[in-house]
Amino acid sequence: MSGNAAVRNPSVSVDNFSKGRLKSSFVEAETFTGMFMIRFEQVSKTYPGGFEALKNVSFRIKKGEMIFVAGHSGSGKSTVLKLISGITKPTSGKVWFNNQDLGALNDNQIGFMRQHIGIVFQDHKILYDRNVLQNVILPLRIIGYQPGKAEERARIAVEKVGLKGRELDDPVTLSGGEQQRLCIARAVVHQPSLLIADEPSANLDRAYALDIMELFKTFHEAGTTVIVAAHDETLMADYGHRILRLQGGRLA
Repeated sequence: MSGNAAVRNPSVSVDNFSKGRLKSSFVEAETFTGMFMIRFEQVSKTYPGGFEALKNVSFRIKKGEMIFVAGHSGSGKSTVLKLISGITKPTSGKVWFNNQDLGALNDNQIGFMRQHIGIVFQDHKILYDRNVLQNVILPLRIIGYQPGKAEERARIAVEKVGLKGRELDDPVTLSGGEQQRLCIARAVVHQPSLLIADEPSANLDRAYALDIMELFKTFHEAGTTVIVAAHDETLMADYGHRILRLQGGRLA
């Protein structure tokens, strides 16, 4: 079977893959006293130069929820994801992750928090000087996994996203849909409690875009909180999940 054929209808089962998450007082269910994983409280974000990306935005996301963030380019979707992941901080208001005020955390604490988040970036951030497996292993090595355990975990992640047999391939040989699957494998390899994706279906044909959405659905069904930002609401319609619509930096 060709690589593309294997990817088009992957057999994805992540029930066991979602278990054994990283243990810490930061995210342990026993110590988490609220039902909301994420809270935005009157959040505004202004970038250098004066561009106001978000204006007084408030919402809550429950632990275990799958949610879409919709809006046209420039509406504030990417800024929402950057705030949730601690990549940037609000100009005003508060962003909470598991009862932690992200604006009050130092860089080391933010780094620790990110170990519990998987991020699928809009621009992929694939390392083209490394093969598929090496790309997926990298985040595990960064957080201290031993080489053997990191490779074992990475091979499982690659299989879960339908890329088994492509482990040693150069990423440049992958199709657009396969490259997106590589990014998802890298985002979930450390079994995060939260998975966020910024325009994961951009530049893909509709069939591949729906395949990618099905992957997120599968991880959600395994217990992961999933947030997907996209401009194409037709891809969201079949899933019945809540949609946060942004327009000009405000909730519409």
